[in-house]
Amino acid sequence: MGRTAVSKHLAILKEAGLVTDRKVGRETRYRLNPAPLREIQDWVSFYGKFWNENMVLLKHLLQEEE
Repeated sequence: MGRTAVSKHLAILKEAGLVTDRKVGRETRYRLNPAPLREIQDWVSFYGKFWNENMVLLKHLLQEEE
């Protein structure tokens, strides 16, 4: 991956709030900001639990009909 592609990816991640940057001399150093990822994980886990519970209920209902 070239420098231009890396710069574009980092700019998008920065705009999304997933990384922070700071200048150190002529370099720009990036650091992961995990807070937004935790929000996504919480949201996904809520719906994962929802679907798992409902699939178990559906399985029981289907087994009862057999």
